[in-house]
Amino acid sequence: MKKVLLVYPQAPVTFWSFTYALKFVRKKAALPPLGLLTVAAMLPEEWSKRLVDMNVSGLRDEDLAWADCVWISAMTIQRKSALEVIERCNKAGVTIIAGGPLFTCEPGQFHGIDHLVLNEAEVTLPPFLKDLAEGEAKPVYATSEFPDLALTPAPDWSLCDLKNYATMCVQYSRGCPYNCDFCNVTALLGRRVRRKTASQMIGELDALCDAGWKGGVFFVDDNFIGNRGQLKAELLPALIEWGRDHPHVRFNTEASINLADDPELMAMMVEARFDEVFIGIETPNEESLAECGKRQNQNRDLIESVHSIQRAGLEVQGGFIVGFDHDEPSVFRRQIDFIQKSGIVTAMVGLLQAPPGTRLFERMKSEGRLSSLQLTGDNADGSTNILTRMNIDMLKGGYLNLLHHIYSPRHYYARVKTFLMNYEPGQLPAKLRAADIKPFLRSVVRLGVIGRERFEYWKLLLWTFFHRRRSFPQAIRLMIYGFHFRKVADHHVH
Repeated sequence: MKKVLLVYPQAPVTFWSFTYALKFVRKKAALPPLGLLTVAAMLPEEWSKRLVDMNVSGLRDEDLAWADCVWISAMTIQRKSALEVIERCNKAGVTIIAGGPLFTCEPGQFHGIDHLVLNEAEVTLPPFLKDLAEGEAKPVYATSEFPDLALTPAPDWSLCDLKNYATMCVQYSRGCPYNCDFCNVTALLGRRVRRKTASQMIGELDALCDAGWKGGVFFVDDNFIGNRGQLKAELLPALIEWGRDHPHVRFNTEASINLADDPELMAMMVEARFDEVFIGIETPNEESLAECGKRQNQNRDLIESVHSIQRAGLEVQGGFIVGFDHDEPSVFRRQIDFIQKSGIVTAMVGLLQAPPGTRLFERMKSEGRLSSLQLTGDNADGSTNILTRMNIDMLKGGYLNLLHHIYSPRHYYARVKTFLMNYEPGQLPAKLRAADIKPFLRSVVRLGVIGRERFEYWKLLLWTFFHRRRSFPQAIRLMIYGFHFRKVADHHVH
Protein backbone atom coordinates (compact mmCIF):
# COMPACT_ATOMS: atom_id res chain seq x y z
CA MET A 1 0.00 0.00 0.00
CA LYS A 2 2.44 2.62 -1.18
CA LYS A 3 -0.16 5.03 -2.56
CA VAL A 4 -2.84 6.10 -0.08
CA LEU A 5 -5.89 8.15 -1.00
CA LEU A 6 -7.58 9.70 2.03
CA VAL A 7 -11.23 10.47 1.26
CA TYR A 8 -13.54 12.67 3.31
CA PRO A 9 -17.15 12.19 2.09
CA GLN A 10 -19.42 15.07 1.28
CA ALA A 11 -21.75 16.48 3.92
CA PRO A 12 -25.20 17.80 2.89
CA VAL A 13 -26.29 21.39 3.36
CA THR A 14 -27.19 21.76 7.01
CA PHE A 15 -27.01 24.15 9.95
CA TRP A 16 -23.28 23.82 10.60
CA SER A 17 -22.21 23.54 6.94
CA PHE A 18 -22.50 27.34 6.56
CA THR A 19 -22.91 26.64 2.84
CA TYR A 20 -24.74 29.86 2.00
CA ALA A 21 -22.50 31.99 4.23
CA LEU A 22 -19.36 30.58 2.59
CA LYS A 23 -20.41 32.17 -0.69
CA PHE A 24 -19.86 35.61 0.84
CA VAL A 25 -16.22 34.81 1.69
CA ARG A 26 -15.57 32.68 -1.42
CA LYS A 27 -14.61 29.56 0.52
CA LYS A 28 -15.52 25.98 -0.36
CA ALA A 29 -15.89 24.41 3.11
CA ALA A 30 -16.10 25.53 6.71
CA LEU A 31 -13.47 23.18 8.16
CA PRO A 32 -10.85 20.70 6.92
CA PRO A 33 -11.00 16.96 7.89
CA LEU A 34 -8.87 17.12 11.04
CA GLY A 35 -9.20 13.40 11.84
CA LEU A 36 -7.95 12.24 8.43
CA LEU A 37 -5.09 14.74 8.46
CA THR A 38 -4.04 13.43 11.89
CA VAL A 39 -4.24 9.81 10.73
CA ALA A 40 -2.16 10.74 7.69
CA ALA A 41 0.61 11.87 10.04
CA MET A 42 0.57 8.41 11.65
CA LEU A 43 1.09 6.53 8.38
CA PRO A 44 4.56 5.43 7.18
CA GLU A 45 6.54 8.37 5.84
CA GLU A 46 7.56 6.48 2.71
CA TRP A 47 3.94 6.09 1.58
CA SER A 48 2.58 8.56 -0.98
CA LYS A 49 -0.53 10.30 0.34
CA ARG A 50 -3.24 12.38 -1.26
CA LEU A 51 -6.36 13.90 0.27
CA VAL A 52 -9.71 14.30 -1.44
CA ASP A 53 -12.12 16.37 0.64
CA MET A 54 -15.34 15.93 -1.30
CA ASN A 55 -16.68 19.11 0.29
CA VAL A 56 -14.00 20.94 -1.70
CA SER A 57 -13.56 18.84 -4.85
CA GLY A 58 -15.06 15.75 -6.43
CA LEU A 59 -13.65 12.24 -6.22
CA ARG A 60 -12.39 11.44 -9.73
CA ASP A 61 -11.91 8.06 -11.38
CA GLU A 62 -8.26 9.07 -11.88
CA ASP A 63 -7.88 9.39 -8.10
CA LEU A 64 -9.09 5.83 -7.58
CA ALA A 65 -6.93 4.53 -10.42
CA TRP A 66 -3.86 6.09 -8.76
CA ALA A 67 -4.53 4.64 -5.32
CA ASP A 68 -3.43 1.31 -3.88
CA CYS A 69 -5.96 1.84 -1.09
CA VAL A 70 -8.60 4.32 0.08
CA TRP A 71 -8.90 5.43 3.69
CA ILE A 72 -12.34 6.84 4.61
CA SER A 73 -13.34 8.70 7.76
CA ALA A 74 -16.81 10.12 8.24
CA MET A 75 -19.46 11.36 10.64
CA THR A 76 -23.04 10.15 10.62
CA ILE A 77 -24.22 13.08 8.53
CA GLN A 78 -21.89 11.90 5.73
CA ARG A 79 -23.44 8.41 5.55
CA LYS A 80 -24.98 8.77 2.08
CA SER A 81 -21.78 10.05 0.51
CA ALA A 82 -19.69 7.44 2.36
CA LEU A 83 -21.85 4.63 0.94
CA GLU A 84 -21.37 6.05 -2.55
CA VAL A 85 -17.59 6.19 -2.06
CA ILE A 86 -17.53 2.58 -0.86
CA GLU A 87 -19.51 1.48 -3.92
CA ARG A 88 -17.17 3.29 -6.27
CA CYS A 89 -14.11 1.80 -4.59
CA ASN A 90 -15.61 -1.68 -4.82
CA LYS A 91 -16.23 -1.23 -8.55
CA ALA A 92 -12.68 0.04 -9.02
CA GLY A 93 -11.27 -2.87 -7.01
CA VAL A 94 -9.53 -0.60 -4.51
CA THR A 95 -8.89 -1.77 -0.94
CA ILE A 96 -10.90 0.22 1.64
CA ILE A 97 -9.88 1.05 5.21
CA ALA A 98 -12.53 2.91 7.22
CA GLY A 99 -12.66 4.58 10.62
CA GLY A 100 -14.05 7.59 12.43
CA PRO A 101 -17.33 8.18 14.32
CA LEU A 102 -19.74 6.82 11.68
CA PHE A 103 -18.05 3.44 11.36
CA THR A 104 -17.15 3.19 15.06
CA CYS A 105 -20.79 3.74 16.11
CA GLU A 106 -22.31 1.47 13.45
CA PRO A 107 -19.65 -1.02 12.28
CA GLY A 108 -22.19 -3.65 11.29
CA GLN A 109 -24.09 -1.36 8.93
CA PHE A 110 -21.50 -1.28 6.14
CA HIS A 111 -20.46 -3.87 3.60
CA GLY A 112 -17.64 -3.86 1.08
CA ILE A 113 -15.04 -2.50 3.52
CA ASP A 114 -11.83 -4.52 3.76
CA HIS A 115 -10.61 -3.25 7.14
CA LEU A 116 -12.31 -1.30 9.92
CA VAL A 117 -9.85 0.60 12.12
CA LEU A 118 -12.18 1.89 14.83
CA ASN A 119 -12.12 3.99 18.01
CA GLU A 120 -9.03 6.16 18.47
CA ALA A 121 -6.30 5.61 15.87
CA GLU A 122 -3.46 6.06 18.36
CA VAL A 123 -4.42 2.62 19.72
CA THR A 124 -5.88 0.70 16.78
CA LEU A 125 -3.76 1.95 13.87
CA PRO A 126 -0.32 0.60 14.97
CA PRO A 127 -1.45 -3.06 15.22
CA PHE A 128 -3.24 -2.76 11.89
CA LEU A 129 -0.12 -1.39 10.20
CA LYS A 130 2.00 -4.13 11.78
CA ASP A 131 -0.35 -6.89 10.63
CA LEU A 132 -0.63 -5.27 7.21
CA ALA A 133 3.14 -5.30 6.78
CA GLU A 134 3.17 -8.98 7.69
CA GLY A 135 0.30 -9.79 5.31
CA GLU A 136 -2.04 -10.73 8.16
CA ALA A 137 -4.35 -7.72 8.44
CA LYS A 138 -7.69 -8.55 10.13
CA PRO A 139 -11.12 -7.20 9.18
CA VAL A 140 -11.71 -5.25 12.39
CA TYR A 141 -9.50 -3.42 14.87
CA ALA A 142 -11.29 -2.01 17.91
CA THR A 143 -10.42 -1.13 21.48
CA SER A 144 -11.87 0.09 24.77
CA GLU A 145 -8.57 1.81 25.61
CA PHE A 146 -8.27 5.60 25.62
CA PRO A 147 -4.81 6.81 24.52
CA ASP A 148 -2.53 9.46 25.94
CA LEU A 149 -2.83 12.46 23.61
CA ALA A 150 0.75 13.50 24.33
CA LEU A 151 1.62 10.82 21.74
CA THR A 152 -0.70 12.23 19.06
CA PRO A 153 1.14 13.74 16.08
CA ALA A 154 0.32 17.11 14.56
CA PRO A 155 -2.01 16.98 11.53
CA ASP A 156 -0.34 16.79 8.12
CA TRP A 157 -1.44 20.18 6.77
CA SER A 158 0.60 19.71 3.60
CA LEU A 159 -2.17 17.50 2.19
CA CYS A 160 -4.79 20.24 1.88
CA ASP A 161 -5.05 23.71 0.41
CA LEU A 162 -5.85 25.95 3.36
CA LYS A 163 -7.29 28.62 1.06
CA ASN A 164 -10.37 26.45 0.49
CA TYR A 165 -11.50 26.67 4.12
CA ALA A 166 -13.13 29.39 6.20
CA THR A 167 -11.65 28.16 9.50
CA MET A 168 -8.91 25.81 10.63
CA CYS A 169 -9.27 23.36 13.52
CA VAL A 170 -7.10 21.79 16.21
CA GLN A 171 -7.79 19.49 19.14
CA TYR A 172 -6.51 19.97 22.68
CA SER A 173 -8.52 17.39 24.61
CA ARG A 174 -10.85 14.40 24.25
CA GLY A 175 -13.55 13.22 26.63
CA CYS A 176 -16.09 15.03 28.78
CA PRO A 177 -16.63 14.79 32.57
CA TYR A 178 -20.42 14.92 32.12
CA ASN A 179 -22.68 12.12 30.96
CA CYS A 180 -25.74 13.59 29.23
CA ASP A 181 -27.81 10.60 28.15
CA PHE A 182 -28.35 11.71 24.53
CA CYS A 183 -24.66 12.48 23.83
CA ASN A 184 -22.31 9.89 22.38
CA VAL A 185 -19.13 11.79 23.24
CA THR A 186 -18.57 9.78 26.42
CA ALA A 187 -19.41 6.53 24.60
CA LEU A 188 -16.78 7.31 21.97
CA LEU A 189 -14.16 9.16 24.01
CA GLY A 190 -14.85 8.46 27.69
CA ARG A 191 -15.45 10.70 30.70
CA ARG A 192 -11.81 11.16 31.69
CA VAL A 193 -10.51 14.30 30.00
CA ARG A 194 -7.22 13.62 28.21
CA ARG A 195 -5.12 16.52 26.99
CA LYS A 196 -2.22 17.38 24.76
CA THR A 197 0.59 19.42 26.27
CA ALA A 198 0.73 23.18 25.85
CA SER A 199 3.92 22.82 23.82
CA GLN A 200 2.13 20.41 21.44
CA MET A 201 -0.62 22.93 20.84
CA ILE A 202 1.79 25.80 20.27
CA GLY A 203 3.69 23.59 17.81
CA GLU A 204 0.47 22.84 15.90
CA LEU A 205 -0.49 26.51 15.78
CA ASP A 206 3.02 27.45 14.61
CA ALA A 207 2.73 24.87 11.83
CA LEU A 208 -0.58 26.39 10.71
CA CYS A 209 0.85 29.89 10.65
CA ASP A 210 3.98 28.68 8.84
CA ALA A 211 1.63 27.24 6.21
CA GLY A 212 0.21 30.74 5.75
CA TRP A 213 -2.93 30.65 7.90
CA LYS A 214 -4.13 33.99 9.32
CA GLY A 215 -7.75 33.37 10.26
CA GLY A 216 -9.90 31.68 12.88
CA VAL A 217 -9.03 28.39 14.58
CA PHE A 218 -11.66 26.13 16.11
CA PHE A 219 -10.67 24.02 19.13
CA VAL A 220 -12.91 21.03 18.36
CA ASP A 221 -12.88 19.72 21.95
CA ASP A 222 -16.36 18.62 23.01
CA ASN A 223 -15.80 20.41 26.31
CA PHE A 224 -12.77 22.69 26.24
CA ILE A 225 -13.09 23.43 29.98
CA GLY A 226 -13.31 19.77 31.04
CA ASN A 227 -10.24 20.31 33.23
CA ARG A 228 -10.26 23.97 34.22
CA GLY A 229 -7.23 23.78 36.51
CA GLN A 230 -4.89 22.50 33.80
CA LEU A 231 -6.37 24.88 31.26
CA LYS A 232 -5.69 27.94 33.41
CA ALA A 233 -2.28 26.75 34.59
CA GLU A 234 -0.84 25.55 31.26
CA LEU A 235 -2.59 26.07 27.94
CA LEU A 236 -4.19 29.50 28.29
CA PRO A 237 -1.00 31.22 29.54
CA ALA A 238 0.84 29.68 26.59
CA LEU A 239 -1.84 30.87 24.15
CA ILE A 240 -1.80 34.37 25.64
CA GLU A 241 1.96 34.59 25.16
CA TRP A 242 1.77 33.08 21.65
CA GLY A 243 -1.03 35.43 20.66
CA ARG A 244 1.12 38.51 21.21
CA ASP A 245 3.04 37.59 18.06
CA HIS A 246 -0.03 36.31 16.18
CA PRO A 247 -2.80 38.90 16.66
CA HIS A 248 -4.47 37.82 13.40
CA VAL A 249 -5.48 34.40 14.81
CA ARG A 250 -8.79 34.10 16.69
CA PHE A 251 -10.16 31.05 18.51
CA ASN A 252 -13.55 29.50 19.19
CA THR A 253 -14.55 26.28 20.94
CA GLU A 254 -17.22 24.32 22.84
CA ALA A 255 -17.79 24.35 26.60
CA SER A 256 -20.33 23.66 29.32
CA ILE A 257 -22.49 26.38 30.88
CA ASN A 258 -20.50 26.39 34.13
CA LEU A 259 -17.94 28.47 32.26
CA ALA A 260 -20.12 31.34 33.53
CA ASP A 261 -19.13 30.46 37.12
CA ASP A 262 -15.42 31.17 36.54
CA PRO A 263 -14.69 34.86 35.77
CA GLU A 264 -10.93 34.21 35.82
CA LEU A 265 -11.26 31.49 33.18
CA MET A 266 -13.43 33.66 30.95
CA ALA A 267 -11.01 36.57 31.25
CA MET A 268 -8.07 34.34 30.34
CA MET A 269 -9.91 32.91 27.34
CA VAL A 270 -10.69 36.40 26.06
CA GLU A 271 -7.09 37.50 26.62
CA ALA A 272 -6.01 34.41 24.63
CA ARG A 273 -8.29 35.69 21.80
CA PHE A 274 -11.21 33.31 22.14
CA ASP A 275 -14.32 35.11 20.96
CA GLU A 276 -17.00 32.40 20.44
CA VAL A 277 -18.08 29.41 22.49
CA PHE A 278 -20.76 26.82 21.70
CA ILE A 279 -22.76 25.65 24.74
CA GLY A 280 -25.39 22.94 24.96
CA ILE A 281 -28.27 24.80 26.60
CA GLU A 282 -30.83 22.16 25.49
CA THR A 283 -33.94 23.44 27.26
CA PRO A 284 -35.22 25.86 29.92
CA ASN A 285 -37.40 23.01 31.25
CA GLU A 286 -35.87 21.80 34.54
CA GLU A 287 -37.68 18.43 34.37
CA SER A 288 -36.27 17.74 30.92
CA LEU A 289 -32.77 18.67 32.08
CA ALA A 290 -33.11 16.19 34.94
CA GLU A 291 -34.48 13.58 32.54
CA CYS A 292 -31.38 13.68 30.33
CA GLY A 293 -28.86 14.03 33.16
CA LYS A 294 -27.77 17.56 32.21
CA ARG A 295 -26.97 18.39 35.82
CA GLN A 296 -24.56 21.22 35.00
CA ASN A 297 -27.49 23.17 33.53
CA GLN A 298 -29.89 22.58 36.41
CA ASN A 299 -30.78 24.95 39.21
CA ARG A 300 -29.34 28.05 37.62
CA ASP A 301 -30.59 31.12 35.81
CA LEU A 302 -29.54 30.02 32.34
CA ILE A 303 -30.20 33.40 30.73
CA GLU A 304 -28.07 35.18 33.32
CA SER A 305 -25.32 32.59 32.80
CA VAL A 306 -25.38 33.29 29.06
CA HIS A 307 -25.31 37.03 29.66
CA SER A 308 -22.34 36.67 32.04
CA ILE A 309 -20.38 34.91 29.32
CA GLN A 310 -21.38 37.54 26.75
CA ARG A 311 -20.39 40.39 29.06
CA ALA A 312 -17.00 38.74 29.53
CA GLY A 313 -16.37 39.05 25.78
CA LEU A 314 -17.47 35.68 24.42
CA GLU A 315 -20.28 35.21 21.93
CA VAL A 316 -22.44 32.24 23.00
CA GLN A 317 -23.67 29.87 20.33
CA GLY A 318 -26.32 27.48 21.66
CA GLY A 319 -27.70 24.02 21.09
CA PHE A 320 -31.38 23.41 21.92
CA ILE A 321 -33.56 20.28 21.92
CA VAL A 322 -37.30 19.64 21.91
CA GLY A 323 -38.97 16.27 22.26
CA PHE A 324 -38.03 15.22 25.78
CA ASP A 325 -40.57 13.07 27.63
CA HIS A 326 -41.30 15.96 29.99
CA ASP A 327 -41.87 18.48 27.21
CA GLU A 328 -45.40 19.87 26.99
CA PRO A 329 -46.76 21.82 23.99
CA SER A 330 -45.77 25.01 25.82
CA VAL A 331 -42.10 24.12 25.36
CA PHE A 332 -41.97 25.67 21.89
CA ARG A 333 -43.01 29.10 23.18
CA ARG A 334 -40.63 28.73 26.12
CA GLN A 335 -37.74 27.94 23.79
CA ILE A 336 -38.55 30.92 21.55
CA ASP A 337 -38.73 33.27 24.52
CA PHE A 338 -35.47 31.94 25.95
CA ILE A 339 -33.56 32.22 22.68
CA GLN A 340 -34.79 35.76 22.03
CA LYS A 341 -34.13 37.03 25.57
CA SER A 342 -30.72 35.37 25.81
CA GLY A 343 -29.40 36.99 22.64
CA ILE A 344 -28.02 33.66 21.43
CA VAL A 345 -27.88 34.52 17.74
CA THR A 346 -26.57 31.17 16.49
CA ALA A 347 -29.25 28.92 17.98
CA MET A 348 -29.30 25.35 16.67
CA VAL A 349 -32.60 23.65 17.55
CA GLY A 350 -33.28 19.98 16.86
CA LEU A 351 -35.54 17.12 17.86
CA LEU A 352 -34.25 14.74 20.50
CA GLN A 353 -32.33 11.85 18.91
CA ALA A 354 -30.85 8.68 20.39
CA PRO A 355 -27.46 7.89 18.78
CA PRO A 356 -26.26 4.28 19.08
CA GLY A 357 -24.04 3.79 22.10
CA THR A 358 -25.75 6.39 24.28
CA ARG A 359 -27.65 5.75 27.49
CA LEU A 360 -30.73 7.22 25.81
CA PHE A 361 -30.47 4.70 22.97
CA GLU A 362 -30.35 1.82 25.45
CA ARG A 363 -33.27 3.22 27.43
CA MET A 364 -35.40 3.71 24.33
CA LYS A 365 -34.49 0.20 23.16
CA SER A 366 -35.50 -1.32 26.49
CA GLU A 367 -38.81 0.57 26.38
CA GLY A 368 -39.48 -0.45 22.78
CA ARG A 369 -39.41 3.18 21.69
CA LEU A 370 -36.84 3.14 18.89
CA SER A 371 -38.36 3.82 15.49
CA SER A 372 -37.22 2.21 12.26
CA LEU A 373 -35.80 5.52 11.04
CA GLN A 374 -32.05 5.66 10.57
CA LEU A 375 -30.32 8.65 12.13
CA THR A 376 -29.30 11.24 9.57
CA GLY A 377 -26.75 12.85 11.86
CA ASP A 378 -28.30 16.23 11.04
CA ASN A 379 -29.16 17.89 14.34
CA ALA A 380 -31.56 20.35 12.73
CA ASP A 381 -33.50 18.48 10.02
CA GLY A 382 -36.52 17.68 12.20
CA SER A 383 -35.93 13.92 12.28
CA THR A 384 -35.82 11.57 15.25
CA ASN A 385 -35.43 7.83 15.81
CA ILE A 386 -37.47 7.99 19.02
CA LEU A 387 -41.17 7.24 19.50
CA THR A 388 -41.85 10.41 21.45
CA ARG A 389 -44.37 10.95 24.24
CA MET A 390 -45.69 14.05 22.50
CA ASN A 391 -47.76 13.38 19.41
CA ILE A 392 -45.24 13.36 16.56
CA ASP A 393 -47.29 15.66 14.33
CA MET A 394 -47.62 18.16 17.18
CA LEU A 395 -43.89 17.87 17.88
CA LYS A 396 -42.83 18.43 14.29
CA GLY A 397 -45.36 21.22 13.77
CA GLY A 398 -44.18 23.02 16.89
CA TYR A 399 -40.58 22.52 15.87
CA LEU A 400 -41.06 23.96 12.40
CA ASN A 401 -42.91 26.95 13.82
CA LEU A 402 -40.06 27.49 16.28
CA LEU A 403 -37.52 27.48 13.43
CA HIS A 404 -39.64 29.80 11.32
CA HIS A 405 -39.93 32.23 14.22
CA ILE A 406 -36.33 32.49 15.40
CA TYR A 407 -34.89 32.75 11.88
CA SER A 408 -37.43 35.11 10.37
CA PRO A 409 -35.59 38.39 9.64
CA ARG A 410 -37.47 40.46 12.21
CA HIS A 411 -36.78 38.15 15.14
CA TYR A 412 -33.27 37.18 14.06
CA TYR A 413 -32.11 40.79 13.69
CA ALA A 414 -33.77 41.71 16.99
CA ARG A 415 -31.72 38.91 18.59
CA VAL A 416 -28.50 40.24 17.09
CA LYS A 417 -29.26 43.64 18.62
CA THR A 418 -30.02 42.04 22.01
CA PHE A 419 -26.67 40.30 21.87
CA LEU A 420 -24.72 43.40 20.85
CA MET A 421 -26.32 45.45 23.63
CA ASN A 422 -25.10 42.96 26.22
CA TYR A 423 -21.76 42.05 24.67
CA GLU A 424 -18.32 43.43 25.49
CA PRO A 425 -16.14 42.98 22.38
CA GLY A 426 -12.95 42.02 24.25
CA GLN A 427 -10.03 41.90 21.83
CA LEU A 428 -11.97 41.63 18.58
CA PRO A 429 -10.78 43.92 15.76
CA ALA A 430 -12.66 47.20 16.07
CA LYS A 431 -12.89 47.80 12.32
CA LEU A 432 -13.26 45.85 9.13
CA ARG A 433 -10.01 44.27 7.97
CA ALA A 434 -9.01 44.22 4.32
CA ALA A 435 -10.22 40.62 4.01
CA ASP A 436 -13.66 41.68 5.34
CA ILE A 437 -14.36 44.38 2.77
CA LYS A 438 -15.52 42.17 -0.11
CA PRO A 439 -17.82 40.01 2.10
CA PHE A 440 -19.27 43.25 3.52
CA LEU A 441 -19.95 44.62 0.03
CA ARG A 442 -21.54 41.33 -1.01
CA SER A 443 -23.77 41.53 2.07
CA VAL A 444 -24.83 45.05 1.08
CA VAL A 445 -26.00 43.75 -2.31
CA ARG A 446 -27.41 40.36 -1.27
CA LEU A 447 -28.99 41.37 2.04
CA GLY A 448 -29.38 45.12 1.84
CA VAL A 449 -30.54 45.53 -1.76
CA ILE A 450 -32.23 42.36 -3.02
CA GLY A 451 -32.81 40.47 0.23
CA ARG A 452 -36.18 40.18 1.92
CA GLU A 453 -34.46 41.30 5.12
CA ARG A 454 -33.20 44.61 3.65
CA PHE A 455 -35.21 46.80 6.06
CA GLU A 456 -33.87 44.93 9.10
CA TYR A 457 -30.36 44.86 7.55
CA TRP A 458 -30.05 48.63 7.18
CA LYS A 459 -31.73 49.32 10.49
CA LEU A 460 -29.27 47.11 12.38
CA LEU A 461 -26.29 48.26 10.33
CA LEU A 462 -26.93 51.92 11.15
CA TRP A 463 -27.73 51.19 14.81
CA THR A 464 -24.48 49.23 15.19
CA PHE A 465 -22.43 51.93 13.47
CA PHE A 466 -23.71 54.65 15.80
CA HIS A 467 -24.11 52.69 19.06
CA ARG A 468 -21.81 49.63 18.95
CA ARG A 469 -19.15 50.59 16.44
CA ARG A 470 -16.53 48.26 17.93
CA SER A 471 -18.86 45.35 17.13
CA PHE A 472 -19.46 46.40 13.53
CA PRO A 473 -17.42 43.54 11.93
CA GLN A 474 -19.20 41.02 14.15
CA ALA A 475 -22.61 42.39 13.23
CA ILE A 476 -21.79 41.93 9.53
CA ARG A 477 -20.73 38.33 10.16
CA LEU A 478 -23.90 37.55 12.10
CA MET A 479 -26.11 39.04 9.40
CA ILE A 480 -24.36 36.83 6.83
CA TYR A 481 -24.85 33.82 9.13
CA GLY A 482 -28.52 34.73 9.37
CA PHE A 483 -28.89 34.41 5.60
CA HIS A 484 -27.55 30.85 5.78
CA PHE A 485 -29.72 29.90 8.76
CA ARG A 486 -32.85 31.23 7.06
CA LYS A 487 -32.12 29.27 3.90
CA VAL A 488 -31.72 26.07 5.93
CA ALA A 489 -34.81 26.78 8.05
CA ASP A 490 -36.90 27.60 4.97
CA HIS A 491 -35.88 24.29 3.43
CA HIS A 492 -37.18 22.42 6.47
CA VAL A 493 -40.27 24.57 6.95
CA HIS A 494 -41.39 24.27 3.33
